[in-house]
Amino acid sequence: MSRHPVDEVEAGELRAALAVSLGAAGVLPDAGWGDAVRVVPRERFTPGFYLPSGQADSDGLPVWEPVTAALDRTHWLTAAYEDTTLLTQFDGEEPDWAAPATRHGGVPTSSATLPSLVLRMWGDADIEDGHTVLEIGTGTGYSTALACERFGSTDLTSIDVDDHRLAQAADALFACGYSPTLAVADGLYGYWPEAPFDRVVAACSFRTVPPALVAQTRPGGKILLTLGGWLYGYARVLLTVAEDGSAAGPLLPGTVSFMPARVHAAPAFGNPAHWAAAVPPARRDARHSPARINDPTEEAFLLRFLAQSAVPSAQLTTIGETVHLIDVMTGSAASLTPDGAAWRVGESGPVHLWSRIEDVLDAYDAAGAPGAADFTLTVTQDGQHLQHPKMPRLSLPPA
Repeated sequence: MSRHPVDEVEAGELRAALAVSLGAAGVLPDAGWGDAVRVVPRERFTPGFYLPSGQADSDGLPVWEPVTAALDRTHWLTAAYEDTTLLTQFDGEEPDWAAPATRHGGVPTSSATLPSLVLRMWGDADIEDGHTVLEIGTGTGYSTALACERFGSTDLTSIDVDDHRLAQAADALFACGYSPTLAVADGLYGYWPEAPFDRVVAACSFRTVPPALVAQTRPGGKILLTLGGWLYGYARVLLTVAEDGSAAGPLLPGTVSFMPARVHAAPAFGNPAHWAAAVPPARRDARHSPARINDPTEEAFLLRFLAQSAVPSAQLTTIGETVHLIDVMTGSAASLTPDGAAWRVGESGPVHLWSRIEDVLDAYDAAGAPGAADFTLTVTQDGQHLQHPKMPRLSLPPA
């Protein structure tokens, strides 16, 4: 909580304006959520955050500038009520917001998610009054506060793996009068002491659906989470748990991504040049260009996730104009080099990575380019499978 006084009239006006803009964008599930946005003081949950400077340092790393009330009160308060994600932590290191330093590069590990996405997630989870809810990824606590304001604190449990993050969120929540059940816990294993739940909502991504979440959800209950992987392909899924302990549900449309659960983060793969050295010279023309999974379109966003399901331990990096696929688990690699308007492919190792991706892209085209909602994820004791009636079944990594 900031030690700097906040003009409550000004903050209230900013909250009201945010509620109006979110309503106009169509992301408020109902009027009750709009009322929650007007009440919950987001600035109390964001005593400090980083915003991009738009510059890079001499090493090419992006520069992030800290924003606090002490540094620039107007900027801090205004940014707190913009519909944007506010980065609050890099590399798992808790900043000293009393004397924050400019950041150069780093991997974001915690943030205050943009309000429109927070409301969209709560809405998609289909929560009703009286439902018991598990939120995975408390973060700053703002999302938790909105849910408490909308449904009350009694039936909400929120967990975070980072004890510093949770402590700050708890202080802000309790100061605002909210009292959900809070615990330091790894979302991969849910939270058995408060189970079973009617709804589970995750604000981080998992490579595969954690079995504990299915086991802790009542039959007929729902799990909303984001699946992501080492290729940085993402898809949201809304699963309904059956009486036999299986779960199934559709992928949801849109281009939403979340930071990975820390245990599911991609491993370091070393120097790409070392991997490229093992790849023979390009031997064939590519049937598909990397743009199929790299373009900034909703279709490419889905295709990247489907491609990732075919090569779940692969990672992608680009050096100059050459695109490299690297698989640290199998030792496989592939390089795609532009050749005029075409691309040439070289592959090494037991898994022909780009060939597998091309097979998925061929099947997707042959199926008529289906949308995300045309795919169903099933979770059973036999595994987790992504299915479409006109495409071969894809499997998620073992849980």
